[in-house]
Amino acid sequence: MILIADGGSTKTSWVLLNQRGRPLQFETEGYHPFFVDSAQIRESLGRMLPAAIQEKAGDVTRIFFYSAGGGYSPESDDILIQGISAIFRKAAITIETDLLAAARALLGEEEGFAAILGTGANSCIYNGKEVVANIESLGFLLGDEGSGSYIGKKLIGDYIREVMPKSIRDAFYQTYHLGGNDLLNRVYEHPVANRYCASFARFAGDHLHEDPYYEQLVMDAFRDFFRNIVASYPNYQRYSFNCVGSIAYHFRELLEKVIIEQGMIPGVIDKDPMQGLIEYHRKDLKRLN
Repeated sequence: MILIADGGSTKTSWVLLNQRGRPLQFETEGYHPFFVDSAQIRESLGRMLPAAIQEKAGDVTRIFFYSAGGGYSPESDDILIQGISAIFRKAAITIETDLLAAARALLGEEEGFAAILGTGANSCIYNGKEVVANIESLGFLLGDEGSGSYIGKKLIGDYIREVMPKSIRDAFYQTYHLGGNDLLNRVYEHPVANRYCASFARFAGDHLHEDPYYEQLVMDAFRDFFRNIVASYPNYQRYSFNCVGSIAYHFRELLEKVIIEQGMIPGVIDKDPMQGLIEYHRKDLKRLN
C-alpha cells in the first residue's frame, strides 16, 4: 500500500492507495517542520488517524509526503520522517516539496509550467521528472505576488489609506469592525500574519461582482505575479499556465483573463493537487505488483 500526503501548516490531506488503486482519503493536522517536532507529529498521528488506517499501518510500504516546509533541508525532512515512521514502521518515506506536488499533479510526466496560488505563491518549470527552474517568490514579507496574502495586504492597505471607494470601506468595517490602527496592530502582532492577511481575500471574493474595484484589485495582483515572477522564466509564453491553490481556483475567471493578456494559454487550474497526485502515483502501485 502507498500513502500520499499533501502537508500544509494547517492541515494534511492523505490518501491511501491499495493494490487495486482504490483511494481512501482522510485529514490530520498540519505538520510543517518549522512549527512542530517529531514527537508532536507522532502524537497527532496516533490521535487523529482513522481506525481503518491504523489497522493497515503495517501494510504501508511507501509514503510520499509533500510538504510546504519539507524537501529543502535534511534537518526539516528528518523531523517529518521520525514522526511519521513512529506510526508507519515498515514504510519507506520520501519527503518532497509542495511545488513538486503541484508539478506532478498538474503535468504528470510532461514538461511544462506549474504554479501555486494559495495563501502563498510559487512557480516552476518542470521537465517531467523534477523542477528545473524556480524563481524565488520571496515569501510573505517581500513577495508572494498573486497569493491570498498579497491580495489581503493590498485590501488592508487600501482600507487604511482610504483609497478604496467609501461604500467598500463601509462594507469592510461592517464586516470586520476594525479601524486602521486595529488592523495594523493585528497584522504586526499576529503569529501567522500571512494567513491572517490571506483571510481578507475572502472579502474580495464575496463581493467580487458588486464593484469594479474588487476585480481590479485581484487582476492587478495576478499581473504583479506575471510581471515579477512568471516573466522571468525564459520563453515562458511557450508553456500553458497550470496552477493549483484556493486563490487560483476561486478567482479562476479573472486569472484566465490575465493569463491570456500575458500571452499564455490557460491550462489545468485546480483547487488542490491531490487528485492529480493519485493519478501520478498509480504507477508506483503497478511496480509493486
